[in-house]
Amino acid sequence: MTTYIEKQTELPEIPKHWLTVNGKPVNRLEHVPRKVVVRNLDHAAGFYSPFHSHGWGQLLFISDGLIQVSAKNVGYWVVPPHRAVWIPAFIEHDARTIHSVRMGNVYISPDAAKYLPSQCQVMHVTPLLRELILEMTNFETLYDDTGVEGRVVDVFLDQLKLTPEVPLHLPHPTSKLLQEIATQLRENPADQRSMEDWGKQFGTSARSLARHFRQETGMTFGQWRQQARLLAALTRIAEGDAVANIAQDLGYNSQSAFITMFRKALGKTPGRYFGP
Repeated sequence: MTTYIEKQTELPEIPKHWLTVNGKPVNRLEHVPRKVVVRNLDHAAGFYSPFHSHGWGQLLFISDGLIQVSAKNVGYWVVPPHRAVWIPAFIEHDARTIHSVRMGNVYISPDAAKYLPSQCQVMHVTPLLRELILEMTNFETLYDDTGVEGRVVDVFLDQLKLTPEVPLHLPHPTSKLLQEIATQLRENPADQRSMEDWGKQFGTSARSLARHFRQETGMTFGQWRQQARLLAALTRIAEGDAVANIAQDLGYNSQSAFITMFRKALGKTPGRYFGP
């Protein structure tokens, strides 16, 4: 497994081969007098970047493959192909690849990011936004910010502000009891136990569990469990598993019931979702 550890300072170091200013290597974003820094990244399956943060916002656009991003004490996001994940500055996060990944990595300066969301989220990437990101990967570190390249960056930022969120987030409960339940459900998404069953196991009432679950996650227990299954399904689909096997392993009575849930949540069938 390849591990990339980024130094956890207020404005962390970035790989030295990424940036040059006036022919000299630069390894800190605050030394770059531009709105964005953009590079392509390729990672093999099993790549893991431990928890770290950046002084600039980060947009990871996935052109091929699938990644998971977690934010401490917040939750995790699954990012399929042709989508992106937005990570605001100073949000401590990690990232792991499910299989080999190709992505565009866009760092956005604090001033340029001030109108973007303050929390992590997966974003839909339109064909226009995708082409803008791909074009920016060809820019030098000190691109011409007063000419065509600067205007491309401005259009990119304007389009990014309009980009809708894709509901591919699973929030983490904060209490130890609900964290234990959540962990068991993530490890076994087919688990059909109800709030009453969990209450009996842990010696508390179903009503109390349900109330705290909603307070801590913003979802009902049923909604959270369905979301956990949905994100588990995306990972399995990316790995090439058959939809019928996924449906059975996630506790659905039939393949059609699973497909109906998937399409209702994401607007497409599992077979079509990974397209552009």
